[in-house]
Amino acid sequence: MRPAHLPLTASAVVSSAVSRRSVLAGLTGAGALTLLGTGTASAHGSGDPSGRAPGDTQLIRAFPGAETERLRLDRSLRASEFVPTGRYAAPGAQVTVRIRAGRGALPVLHIGTFDDYNENQALKAPRVFPLRAGRNTVSDVYGGPVYLSFAGHGEQAAVTFVSGTARMAGFELGHTTEADFQRQLDTVTDVPWVELTTEHTILTLTREGALLYRGEDHAALLRLFDTIIGSHNRISGLDGSKPLNRPKAGRYHFNEVSVVPKGVGAYAWHGFNGFPRAYMDRLCTVQGLLTRGWGLYHELGHLNQQAAYQAGGLTEVTVNIYSLAAQRTLGRPSNLLTEDATTGLNWFQSAAPKVGTPGIAYETTFGPYEQLVPLRQLELAFGDDFWPRLHQLVRTEHQHDAPVEDYDHDPAVEARQYRALSTYASRVSGYDLTDFFVRKWAFPVDATGIAEIAALRLPAPPVDPSSLSD
Repeated sequence: MRPAHLPLTASAVVSSAVSRRSVLAGLTGAGALTLLGTGTASAHGSGDPSGRAPGDTQLIRAFPGAETERLRLDRSLRASEFVPTGRYAAPGAQVTVRIRAGRGALPVLHIGTFDDYNENQALKAPRVFPLRAGRNTVSDVYGGPVYLSFAGHGEQAAVTFVSGTARMAGFELGHTTEADFQRQLDTVTDVPWVELTTEHTILTLTREGALLYRGEDHAALLRLFDTIIGSHNRISGLDGSKPLNRPKAGRYHFNEVSVVPKGVGAYAWHGFNGFPRAYMDRLCTVQGLLTRGWGLYHELGHLNQQAAYQAGGLTEVTVNIYSLAAQRTLGRPSNLLTEDATTGLNWFQSAAPKVGTPGIAYETTFGPYEQLVPLRQLELAFGDDFWPRLHQLVRTEHQHDAPVEDYDHDPAVEARQYRALSTYASRVSGYDLTDFFVRKWAFPVDATGIAEIAALRLPAPPVDPSSLSD
């Protein structure tokens, strides 16, 4: 994950204004794309096979913003709150939009993509343009894909793109045919970005990146993205059983980026997952994402990690609870069963001789995959619903944890987070797990944490979880 960057905000230049008024009746869908046939711009390609009329007006309904959702879910990172528009603004273009909205919140316009390691500070994140009711004219020197956000609770708005934008080549699951998408790739050659979307996914690619694997079945690819997101929701206990357990509002954003540091295959930060061109063979192909997509499962996992027990030493470990869940959902073999080429042992086998021996320390004795083993052993010991139940319990009790950059590597916070992991695990399992965490795996649970578990007065588990393996 990356250090924080302040949002880049530009004020909208208003060319004329009208009083706020009620939006057209019948606006539907939380951030859904609904096009009205009120303009002359064509839909993607030569026709829209969904039967919806092409047009310039997008009807949207507000949903809880990224920080509101981060707090509800007790996550360390904010996920996306973007509503895709399928539009592109050229560098310096005068973009004019008209907003019709009821009382309360108003949409915000964003131009550009995420590129967190870009040397140009202005290109690290989309530029932000607050809007007001009526006519707004904005301009961005760099240009890029155009998005909306609309944080609120069901407020409605109509956004009309009057001038200054062009349609991107795009594929919307359930509405665009493969043939139409291929026509767009052939005809929309002057827009440098391509975007593929579902109700849960935004996949933003450079045109060059999209063309590398244009022969894929893009509906199958997008369904696979949604399946992976669904696997993360299930392991997070987001079953809709009550408001706290609803899946995140809006979509997840997967963004091609221009550069990553040496040794970094992909990354996660507030609002998105970033993938360089070198990852396109997995990001943009069905077989690659299915069989070699651990990097994406992992980076998406960072957007699901809960802050209550994400100590710095666990950041690259608890994230793989979600990666393993994706593998199981997709019917793929577990990475924990991968054999080391040197030893011929899988990660359960290589860790076992060290577990419970004198002088060990969880963060330094065990390698990254070995550190994941005890988290999987908790599922093996206490059921597939162990992590879903733990996530749900955490959401019930922790809704005000700070984002990751506010506490990363603070020793006092890390001690609290390790205590939280061990005590929550004991409560969810119904057993005293002091021996498992402290004596067997040597997690740095301090005396306060040991006392907190003891105060629960739970029995010892009937089976030693540290003895279990897939």
